[in-house]
Amino acid sequence: MTSRSSQATARTSSEARAVARTQTLLKGKDGIGTVRRTTLPGGLRVVTETLPSVRSATFGIWANVGSRDETPSLGGATHYLEHLLFKGTHERSALDISAAIDAVGGEMNAFTAKEYTCYYARVLDTDLPLAIDVVCDMLTGSLIRQEDVDAERGVILEEIAMTEDDPGDCVHDLFAHTMFGDTPLGRPVLGTVDTVNALTADRVRRFYKKHYDPTHLVVAAAGNIDHATVVRQVRRAFDKAGALSRTDAVPTPPRDGSRALRTAGKVELQNRRTEQAHVVLGVPGLARTDERRWALGVLNTALGGGMSSRLFQEVREKRGLAYSVYSYTSGFADTGLFGVYAGCRPSQVHDVLKICRDELDRVASDGLPDEEIERAIGQLSGSTVLGLEDTGALMNRIGKSELCWGSQMSVDEMLARISAVTPDEVRAVAGEVLGQRPSLSVIGPLKDKQADRLHEAVS
Repeated sequence: MTSRSSQATARTSSEARAVARTQTLLKGKDGIGTVRRTTLPGGLRVVTETLPSVRSATFGIWANVGSRDETPSLGGATHYLEHLLFKGTHERSALDISAAIDAVGGEMNAFTAKEYTCYYARVLDTDLPLAIDVVCDMLTGSLIRQEDVDAERGVILEEIAMTEDDPGDCVHDLFAHTMFGDTPLGRPVLGTVDTVNALTADRVRRFYKKHYDPTHLVVAAAGNIDHATVVRQVRRAFDKAGALSRTDAVPTPPRDGSRALRTAGKVELQNRRTEQAHVVLGVPGLARTDERRWALGVLNTALGGGMSSRLFQEVREKRGLAYSVYSYTSGFADTGLFGVYAGCRPSQVHDVLKICRDELDRVASDGLPDEEIERAIGQLSGSTVLGLEDTGALMNRIGKSELCWGSQMSVDEMLARISAVTPDEVRAVAGEVLGQRPSLSVIGPLKDKQADRLHEAVS
């Protein structure tokens, strides 16, 4: 039997869950840049950033599911589902969905990543209620009919083919496989021809029901908006679909991909008839929650983040060996990557690799001089601010921050964290990250002797 005190406690907890809780996460001047969060009954979080000086608004819904949450037989299901949510609901056909946003001059799209999916619409501020209703309807009322699954299969197979035709894009998928092997992080977001052909409407519907529970979603809006009004409209849209009263939520399993990293020094080559050889040389990086990520960001900027960076100067400016050369970082929940990309003539691939490898080794052992670090801090600070100059970028920032970190950081706080990075911290992270033995992925027209030499490049 349940005691009266237990019943009272349960009732109190239930009542608490039924009440929306609102917090001011960041307080801007005169309301400009104020970020608020409201948690609705059922666990749905709504975050907004107010910017009264603009006439637009961007509304998005982030789902805490990406390609790394798929089993091998469900490869590409997250991305497939992204397409299907545009195909129609109980209230709107696919044409109704697109026509509604087109009719007000707005734009609507979605993207799928390794750890999350986002659906968004950017409209005039006066049309925000329409955007909220359309996007929420897509997320809560998708039909996922067999005929839509069959029709969209061809579209996705064409998208896979389009990616395969772009070796500069494809080499990054190859590098993920080189680093993580046949694990969720090592598989392509789009899936493969075989896995996409094997997906059925029933399997996609089960995937949808499991991962699109309100507890796994974050709603984000930025622009000339009112937080309370957005919350009210979102709540009405989700209540209409009965989505806030679901009680069958499945907790998201912990993501542990760190053990999936393969032994250093792996090499994967794809011999293809391309005009360029596309190269990615890289090492394990840092998880997105690692406090050293600020120092790694500065290091990345100095090494290959701009026209004054080491790699750009050495590979392109001084020797003219490549048009595109850069470094990048990818941070996941529990692990990460640091990579260097270059596209060059096949006959020059060994020279380019040697320069890149020498620079990585040199920076790992000797660090960077203070003036390069100072310049990188300034560049990273400026690009951070300039990248947040529209409502779409602001929506992305607050939505991703809420989903991935569960907190918000103001632009001033971000700039302070970047400025606080010391030369010693940059040198320390350079030694730890770049000091590892790299792995290599190459796509291009490679001869047998070249392939042997490429294996030697990472030894």
